[in-house]
Amino acid sequence: MIIPIFIFIMGLIFGSFLNVIIHRLKHGGKIMNSRSICPHCKKILKARDLIPVISFIILRGNCRYCSKKISWQYPLVELVTAILFLLVFLAIGTIAWPLIVRNLFVVLVLVVVFMYDFLYYQILDKVMIPAIVVVLAFNLWLGVTWQSMLIGGLVGLLFFLIQFLVSKGKWIGDGDLRFGLFMGVLLGWPVVLVGIFLSYIIGAVISIFLLLGKVKKAGSQIPLGTFLSIGTLVSLLYGEVIINWYLGLIL
Repeated sequence: MIIPIFIFIMGLIFGSFLNVIIHRLKHGGKIMNSRSICPHCKKILKARDLIPVISFIILRGNCRYCSKKISWQYPLVELVTAILFLLVFLAIGTIAWPLIVRNLFVVLVLVVVFMYDFLYYQILDKVMIPAIVVVLAFNLWLGVTWQSMLIGGLVGLLFFLIQFLVSKGKWIGDGDLRFGLFMGVLLGWPVVLVGIFLSYIIGAVISIFLLLGKVKKAGSQIPLGTFLSIGTLVSLLYGEVIINWYLGLIL
């Protein structure tokens, strides 16, 4: 139980760091070598204010210094990241650390994309381009064939490029093109198809509920990157299982 507990705690710590990244990507400031501050009173936060989840509970969701409300985003991102870290570890089932490290890195990228697109309707190149390079390097190290990554990358990129060109950028943004390339390089062929299919199914189902609940109106902007992140993560962990299950149904 020591390793899963350690993985969970590391997920909490990295989740806290992701909150910093998300905030500073939008509002500016150095990602590293810069102290965390309250967004309201600008007071520099101390270590006791930054304990993942626990500080939020102890402070009852308020800043220690100005008593303004702390966004629920912070503990949720921390908890979700920790849970996903643990899920990645358990899904692999062996101590295959290079694969685990790659997948944990992917979790960090997907959480940032999920939250940033959900909040601001953007997928940033400064996130996706380094992520593509790192995943490519990891996959080469892990022995993933260049043919699989090339076909997967082309399928992911072209799928979104066609939509972008046909709609003249109205259906999707150019950030989705980079995410499609990232998805294809990461998942390879043919798992990239599972990722795309799941992402659109998840997006369609959630959109229907948002429309029925009158949270969104027909024609409203939908954060596609949020759904792509979910579909990519599910496909990363269970894509081959899903393909084998499907082939078992039709063969």
